[in-house]
Amino acid sequence: MLSPFGLFYNPTYLLFMLPAILLMLAAQWYVRSAYAKWSRVPARSGFTGAQAAQRLMQSAGLYDVQLEGVPGNMTDHYDPRNKVLRLSPGVARGQSVAALAIAAHELGHAMQDKEGYLPLRLRGALVPAVNIGSYLGWIFILIGLLINATGLAMLGLIIFSGGAVFALATLPVEFNASARAKRLLVNSGLIRGEDELRGVNAVLNAAALTYVAALVTAVLQLLYYASLVFGRRR
Repeated sequence: MLSPFGLFYNPTYLLFMLPAILLMLAAQWYVRSAYAKWSRVPARSGFTGAQAAQRLMQSAGLYDVQLEGVPGNMTDHYDPRNKVLRLSPGVARGQSVAALAIAAHELGHAMQDKEGYLPLRLRGALVPAVNIGSYLGWIFILIGLLINATGLAMLGLIIFSGGAVFALATLPVEFNASARAKRLLVNSGLIRGEDELRGVNAVLNAAALTYVAALVTAVLQLLYYASLVFGRRR
């Protein structure tokens, strides 16, 4: 009989997830490396991340967006529910190329929100289902496999697949925000020269890789569960 621990702690699970684990580790290293390098390179414009965000919000007509601080390191994000752009201390106060890149990226999300950017709206609509599915999906799969109820396991598989769909929907949102950030920084003169643009690209590309890794992880985990469910059916 399949045990609950057998779902996770077995060679097959590790075989499925090893590529995702390696990619996630590589992505995390790339992010830390790019941020560490370009956070030490001051932008010629002399703006801090907070000052850059204020300037770009005004030029983009985002008068209803508030700027706040948030504790931590690389915890920067845009909150579409409250229309708040939150920057970590290192980004808000930093005058580096990395700080400007991250601030502009989060501002890109605020612009998406203002325009009703469809992929952003789709991702937001998926959040409640994904929050529920991430807990219930694997439970239904586990119970279905334990009691040999294939229908329940299949239902769990469908529910659990929401995580992969969410990860896929996240990619165009993040890529678009990064593209907007690059245009904003160049057009506003906050980033000057090919060397600074190269730094912006390095920081934003590293961040994008983490979302690709998250998608690969979600898909491989879904495939592992699918192999259990369909293997049991055979």
